[in-house]
Amino acid sequence: MPYPKTFHQRLAGKVAIVTGAGSQGHGVGTGKAIACVFAREGASVCLVDQHEARAAETLAMIHEADGNAFVCAADVTDSDACARIVAATVERYGALHVLVNNVGVAGAGGRFDNLDEASWDRIIDVNLKSAFLMSRSAAPRLIADGGGSVVNVSSTAGIRSHGSAAYGSSKAGMIALTRELAVAYGRDGMRANAIAPGHILTPMVESMLDDESRERRRKIAPLGIEGDAWDVASAALFLASDEARFITGACLPVDGGVTEIAALCAYELMQL
Repeated sequence: MPYPKTFHQRLAGKVAIVTGAGSQGHGVGTGKAIACVFAREGASVCLVDQHEARAAETLAMIHEADGNAFVCAADVTDSDACARIVAATVERYGALHVLVNNVGVAGAGGRFDNLDEASWDRIIDVNLKSAFLMSRSAAPRLIADGGGSVVNVSSTAGIRSHGSAAYGSSKAGMIALTRELAVAYGRDGMRANAIAPGHILTPMVESMLDDESRERRRKIAPLGIEGDAWDVASAALFLASDEARFITGACLPVDGGVTEIAALCAYELMQL
């Protein structure tokens, strides 16, 4: 879908943190899209990225649309850095209502014996540990400001095997972490939900695909179209908004239906 043109101030007066708010390479990744949509919907947004220049590009897009945001360069695998992000956001805006744990890195596929321990540790740390650390730091403030919402960006690789042991495990862990947050903090008014994007074209994904692979991904899903970062941002907006006030512990696939199709049926679709 194209960059949305119509907005309804669904996050007016809200303060949000979005991790991984920059994009790797040209184009729009999920973090950049989520941050831009949140700002256009009235939120004040802390843009977190380890690469300050990437987050600065997102900031420029938000400022061009008269949105409110600032950049916080940090490594979210470090607990002290996560605490500083929350503190900086509250100091600047006076509150915190939404946390989006979006940051993530991909991992090579293949058999376990081809996966070294350092690569496993890095993927688990960036994709899963960071969400734990950010949620732990943000939860007290979210509760103090009315409960708030945590949105975790997982993947269909956390629901079905995609042939990448570390990446799939980290994203499955993200779904489990979401359930635990929802149960542990529900009576405090805090909601937690996950999004499982699948077959979404982002700059990071595009760098790993050739034309044939990209076409195969498109054809295998029931809708037969390709998703993009704006599709994920729309789902994140809904889950972060008060419209989802009675939804917690859920995992919403944004995947064109690919996780709901059996292998043989998917094979037949690819022949069309």
